[in-house]
Amino acid sequence: MGAKAYSWQALRWFAATASAALATFLMVWLGANSTTAGMVFLVLVVWWAAQTGIVLSIYIATLCAICFDFYFLPPVRTFRIEGPQAWVAMVSFALSCVVVSRLSERARQQARQAEQRQADVERLYALSQEMMLFEDAERLLHDLPGAIGRIFALQGVVLYVSDYDRFYSSTSEVAASVKAHMQAVTLGMSPTVSLFGGYQTAALMLGLKPVGALSWQPDTLSHEVAAAVRAQVSIAVARSIAMETTARIEAAREGERLRTALIDSLTHELRTPLTSIRAAATSLLETQGLDEAGRLEMARIIDEEAARLDMLVGESVEMAEIDANVVQVKMSQQHPRALLDQAVEESRKILAAHKVTIAVDGADDSGQGKPAWFDPHLLGRVLRHLLENVAGHTPQGSRVTLSSRRTDDRLEFCVEDNGPGIDARDMPLIFEKFYRGKQSASMRKGSGMGLAITRAILAAHGGGIEVSNIPGSGARFRFWVPLIEKEPSRQ
Repeated sequence: MGAKAYSWQALRWFAATASAALATFLMVWLGANSTTAGMVFLVLVVWWAAQTGIVLSIYIATLCAICFDFYFLPPVRTFRIEGPQAWVAMVSFALSCVVVSRLSERARQQARQAEQRQADVERLYALSQEMMLFEDAERLLHDLPGAIGRIFALQGVVLYVSDYDRFYSSTSEVAASVKAHMQAVTLGMSPTVSLFGGYQTAALMLGLKPVGALSWQPDTLSHEVAAAVRAQVSIAVARSIAMETTARIEAAREGERLRTALIDSLTHELRTPLTSIRAAATSLLETQGLDEAGRLEMARIIDEEAARLDMLVGESVEMAEIDANVVQVKMSQQHPRALLDQAVEESRKILAAHKVTIAVDGADDSGQGKPAWFDPHLLGRVLRHLLENVAGHTPQGSRVTLSSRRTDDRLEFCVEDNGPGIDARDMPLIFEKFYRGKQSASMRKGSGMGLAITRAILAAHGGGIEVSNIPGSGARFRFWVPLIEKEPSRQ
């Protein structure tokens, strides 16, 4: 690249010399007078001054002045100048060349400065646009140094945010001394703008309050651009802090709303079975002459409502464990068929009036299929919640099909029924806490937590769940976990 630039520069000097020589030859050959020659030389100097730098323009002006004196001012073909007219012509020509050269150089500098300012404005605008795209506070601060380095062609950019006491860098590693210097600049223990460790470091101010520091290398940003970048970064830091504060407030508000909803839901749900149990117990204690069938009916009511009460308490405890992030995945090698059989066996009471079938894709002669590593306790809970949901929302005699299959990286399970399906209005909210579908009023009531629990359990297991309606009739719940065929500790 240096050799090419040198060759191009040499070519321009040769072209300037050749143009002056050619102009001189043509005017001598045509017999031009001194006035015509002066005008031609002046035009030549103006053109070269507009195209090149100050050094080359002074060179061509000097060369033209020499040719003008030697060939066109009397006595010609000598460097002597005789008479006031010749001196005036020579001095006027020389001054005109110098003034034109300086004016052209100044115009070029102003044009370069205008282009630089335009480029700076465009880069600052691009930076502001990038900062506006982020809606996550942590992501904004994490990606901001890289965006600054990319837009302003910097090798390294480091951002320090004092509120978080955290560093964000566009490079993989930053020297500890640079980090310490940035903290000192933020605390006012070092100059607000200083060069240290190859990085130019400046404090980030929001009003009179320091919110951090910004360092960059190399130090190629002008003072004005650096100040504008610092101002934008300070605003971005303040926006990030505000976003995080708002998120915390919203989370606290949502937590309070959920706690209130949980208390209201549990109060309502627990009161219903308790009322039934008390009424049945009162009938047993106070009713005289109650026959055996009546006593058995009262005992059955107490048993059913106590079981429902136990289920509600269990689901509440389960949801509390999930919210507290205490769910642990304990892998063991299991057959998917055994998991499905166990879930059906544990749900036989609620599925007594339904027709249940099990299908395992790729099963061998024993019907088991290949084993895989998963948590049978957690997936068993998922299946039981889904079966309870199916039993509570499908009429008696409905068909329920449980199946499992393998894909390249998943172990999938399906629970299907041929009931009325799920209302389209319920689809987006069906896995939310305490949500009950539009059809629940005529079906068996639940707590509204079962499907939310299944989604949370599967998320802890690294899987997911989705629901869809089967064309014709019925609903399909499909969930999956990662397919692990070797013991996790040995992979």
